[in-house]
Amino acid sequence: MNSSEVLVRLKELRKLDAPTHGGKVLAYVYDSGLSELDELAEAAAAIARPLNGLDPTTFPSIAAMERDLVRFARHAFHGSRSGLGPRVVGSITSGGTESCLLAVKTARDLWRAKDPRRKHARPRLVTAVTAHAAFQKAASAFDLDWDPVPCQADGSVRAEDMIRHLGDDVALVVVSAPAYPSGALDPIREVATAAASRGISCHVDACFGGFALPWWPGAPAWDFRVSGVTSISADLHKYGYAPKGTSVLLHRGRDRHRKQFFATTRWPGYPVVNPTLLGSRSASPLAAAWAITQHLGTRGYAELTAACVRATEGIRQAVAEIPGLAVQGDPVGPALSLIADVSAPEHLQVDPHHLADEVARHGFKIQHQPGLHQTDGPDLPHSAHLTITPVTERSLTELVTALKDSADVVRGRAQANPWLELAALRLLGYGKSGRVPGPAMAWTILQVAGAGGAAKGKSLPGNMAPLMALVERLPAPVAEALLTELLARVSEPR
Repeated sequence: MNSSEVLVRLKELRKLDAPTHGGKVLAYVYDSGLSELDELAEAAAAIARPLNGLDPTTFPSIAAMERDLVRFARHAFHGSRSGLGPRVVGSITSGGTESCLLAVKTARDLWRAKDPRRKHARPRLVTAVTAHAAFQKAASAFDLDWDPVPCQADGSVRAEDMIRHLGDDVALVVVSAPAYPSGALDPIREVATAAASRGISCHVDACFGGFALPWWPGAPAWDFRVSGVTSISADLHKYGYAPKGTSVLLHRGRDRHRKQFFATTRWPGYPVVNPTLLGSRSASPLAAAWAITQHLGTRGYAELTAACVRATEGIRQAVAEIPGLAVQGDPVGPALSLIADVSAPEHLQVDPHHLADEVARHGFKIQHQPGLHQTDGPDLPHSAHLTITPVTERSLTELVTALKDSADVVRGRAQANPWLELAALRLLGYGKSGRVPGPAMAWTILQVAGAGGAAKGKSLPGNMAPLMALVERLPAPVAEALLTELLARVSEPR
């Protein structure tokens, strides 16, 4: 293909995607509603495209942009104030998952360095069960035992429950600002204070809300104002409104920050010093994030956050007027989780997954979240997640209408019951003794659940409610095998 044909083909492929602008997708995308930010980010990314973040001594502009971004985040998270002890420093990463991985790796190394007997010991990583799944990945990658603390049915976690899990074998305790599934703000001050008294590192995962909470009215102290907080992660590609993928990871103290690095001279090539998990790094996302923060400044972020606040409150008020539907808990920040109002009679309750499927027919995408069984706590209800961005305010009337109309359509409809898929899996013995289906059987079960079809056997189910109900009822290893197969098939060459 010539250049024009390639671009035509790419534009055709893009037509398959959910819209990234206009407020129709309330997950994954963070639309400021300001077209000049897109233009600025595109121009800045193009200027930095040839650079390699592997070596900022060869490309000093990379170091300069990173300095400015770390300075901006440090100021926003109150790490620039005097009297805070060790200086707050940090790095730019490729996204929230990498920031979380590095926070865990750093804390593990510091924990092991405290005592020679811990050199090869396996510490615990304590989080609420609602902490982002990236921390489970980090525990697996860096040889820690993930110790989840049960939450309340409203998605919140009690400080005393988290503190009860702290001990000498804990390398890190993680609190969320806010937790993505419910929007609940964890009890950061109480947990961080208790962790500090025990000499335990405390990380605040603000990957989701970090660049909104500094300007969110009424938000309690969650950042470096809390003396026990030792590190914070926050994504510039979320409420920083930068393109994917840029995140910042800040540490209280240079000694802590340096433990994040990998360095070696033990090979015959150039000395390798990596502040992050990656070696070569694209400078385009970095430059785009730098340009946007330089352009917006704190005033611009405050204005964009104010739009999120108004939209969030508008949605909360609208949901309060929809019989059978409720907002889960008392979220703080630009995220809401919708659940069935179990105080209403069953014939009036609105199932959130059926609601999400119906809302999609109105052109809006809200995110299905399966319920979770907790062995030491109440079951968490299945829900529908909404990420609210500044542009949501512009489409608020249309969105509220879609929610109300969709609720009227599905009201009284019971949660999907995937009895056929469950019966087949049980009959075949999956879930017993850790047995999980392989690719062929997993795909067969998924097809029964509605996957496949139009896109030559690779499409997602038309309605996600049955699949989510299946995921909710299966043993985790079996559900994970099915979801792995689903995502693998989507991008598998035919």
